[in-house]
Amino acid sequence: VQLQASGGGWAQAGDYLILSCVVNGGTFDRFIMGWFRQCPGKEREFVAAIPWSGGSPLYADSVMGQFSLSRNNAKKTAYLQLNRLRPEDTAVYYCGADSSGNWYIRIREDEYHYWGQGTQVTVSS
Repeated sequence: VQLQASGGGWAQAGDYLILSCVVNGGTFDRFIMGWFRQCPGKEREFVAAIPWSGGSPLYADSVMGQFSLSRNNAKKTAYLQLNRLRPEDTAVYYCGADSSGNWYIRIREDEYHYWGQGTQVTVSS
């Protein structure tokens, strides 16, 4: 299973970006897809995840109402839309796949089995 994250780049505060995570291999429609980020000088943290079952995504408090996570099972792709970007959203964003088949969302990075390479998002004020 390989994950390919893309869509990062430079943005000004208030702009938006859409990150994509394409999955090759495995059974995408049984994967929980999650996004984590690592801000400069900080540990990687949970951002959002979406279950395979079509249920609602789960968001970290810090991005609730600002980011939006969706998935297209036919395209084997998960999308994270970053709205109203702030300088503190500057980070490397990683997508991960939980292939356990569980229906409930996990927020610990060690519970994700596969990872993309990360995509840098830099927000200027």
